[in-house]
Amino acid sequence: MNAVAPDIDKMLADVRIDAPWELTERFAALPRCLPEDVNRACDLLVERLGRHGVPVEVVMTRLYLSIPLQAHVQLGSDIFRAKPSSFSRSVPQGLSGELVYVPATYSASISTLFHRNIQAQGSDPQRMRGRIVISEGYATPAKMREFELAGAVGVIAINPGVDVHWGICTTIWGAPELDDLPRKPRIPVLAVNHPDGQKLIAAAAAGQPVTMVTELEEAWFDQKMPLVTIPGTSGDDDFVLLHGHYDSWDVGVGDNATGDATLLEIARVLWAHRTQLRRSVRIAWWPGHSTGRYAGSTWYADHYAAELDEHCVAQINCDSPGCRWATEYRHVSWMAETERFAQATIQAVTGLQAEGERPHRAGDYAFNNIGVSSLMMLSSTMPQALAREKGYYAVGGCGGNIAWHTENDTLDIADPQTMLTDIRVYLSLVAGIANAPVLPFDWRALTREFNTTLQRYQQALGEDHSLAASLEQVAALEAQLDAAYRRIDDGTMDHAAANRMIRRLARVLVPINHTLLPRFAHDAASAMPALPTLALASRWGGVADEHKGFALTQLRRGDNKFQGAIRQALHEVRMALAS
Repeated sequence: MNAVAPDIDKMLADVRIDAPWELTERFAALPRCLPEDVNRACDLLVERLGRHGVPVEVVMTRLYLSIPLQAHVQLGSDIFRAKPSSFSRSVPQGLSGELVYVPATYSASISTLFHRNIQAQGSDPQRMRGRIVISEGYATPAKMREFELAGAVGVIAINPGVDVHWGICTTIWGAPELDDLPRKPRIPVLAVNHPDGQKLIAAAAAGQPVTMVTELEEAWFDQKMPLVTIPGTSGDDDFVLLHGHYDSWDVGVGDNATGDATLLEIARVLWAHRTQLRRSVRIAWWPGHSTGRYAGSTWYADHYAAELDEHCVAQINCDSPGCRWATEYRHVSWMAETERFAQATIQAVTGLQAEGERPHRAGDYAFNNIGVSSLMMLSSTMPQALAREKGYYAVGGCGGNIAWHTENDTLDIADPQTMLTDIRVYLSLVAGIANAPVLPFDWRALTREFNTTLQRYQQALGEDHSLAASLEQVAALEAQLDAAYRRIDDGTMDHAAANRMIRRLARVLVPINHTLLPRFAHDAASAMPALPTLALASRWGGVADEHKGFALTQLRRGDNKFQGAIRQALHEVRMALAS
């Protein structure tokens, strides 16, 4: 893709900033954390869509949420401001205990934001048992879970700067299943800023006790979900899913009022140009993202599972576009098969080279277990040199502005010109997929990724376990894909057969590369390595000799599961070649 297609060019010419900027201004005055405020925001969105003649369906969902109300830490007569982490234990009466400091490093970029980052020294579980742990970083779920399992009675997370960031500490993705309940956090967790954290570290060294006070409301809530469907002209039911969350921490302008406004303008433009769409486009605004660990998108994945499985050709996440100083596309998330299309589209619209990475187990990527090709999570961001100049640290949104997840994420974080550019990027991505005669995804990029991952795992395993059979299967799949894409390129493969192959490959290859649990389940909100059923190989050197037999059993089963997926993928490609 070297230029924007003519039909998409007409859509881009119709993009305006007035409607999205007006919505951004309105949301900048409307906090969207409390359930009743979220529903009011939905009503406002629906009114704006109606103003532009865009039909909208409002679905009432029942979501399990944890609403943070207030928190503080008391050290002697000193009171330190804090924020409770959603889904942590509420202790409004206070919990007192001895502090223990567990050193950790701050993430240098969003790529490692959700990693453990605990330093070796001080991480002995015996030191944590019965104590309140204090440690650097955000209250990320896997890390908090580790502290709880080590016996900590509470956790204080030291954020990197002078601000305190809201967050959520459960590893459970979306509403818990009955069997998930043992994983619900049972200890209080809160965050403090860096200066106060240093005082509390000193208190830990001096053996001074502290009292944690947290107050949260955890319950089932009725939340509105606005959904727009722009029908395509192809006559089939295939669709592209474009989505973002409209709840937020406080007024959350950069995260995610700007995204909500982007979706509004795209809905307006696509509705006006609906006769030019080949495939349908569904646009969804999620509640429950911030206080429910992606509860809204997960509810949609659960309740619309059959339609997603049968007809969703791609999902595109819109979070934190249109923020000030965001002039680069760096650390954009996309799956390997979508990378070339995403990069070409961004370059065609902006003239910029885009850098991407494997999607994090975060955002509203609630569709991996169904097996949907995915692209985008966050969008434009500020240059690294500018962030260093400003003394900024890594955050998970807002274009790199450290107002992310704080009360400072106000209207000045948004930038209308950047928003206009990002609207055009997202519109081009959506329309490009919707209008492509053959879905623009190249599965050979994923087989190359598989090969690299397997080679890395094999090097770690040495002679203890051979991945030769898996490597041979991947080579066979790549050869068949080469033949299929040659026929697509020379026009000798029927478009319907090609699209069916590309969609069905997603249902097989996305889960094997991004999930551990079965299809239609939801894996934990923890970092997910490449080829997770074989990822034990990456830590092979740390497996004790007495555990090697168990580890080899796990690897054998993971290898079988991977090879089974590759055989199924080979079948899909051969079926397409035979058509």
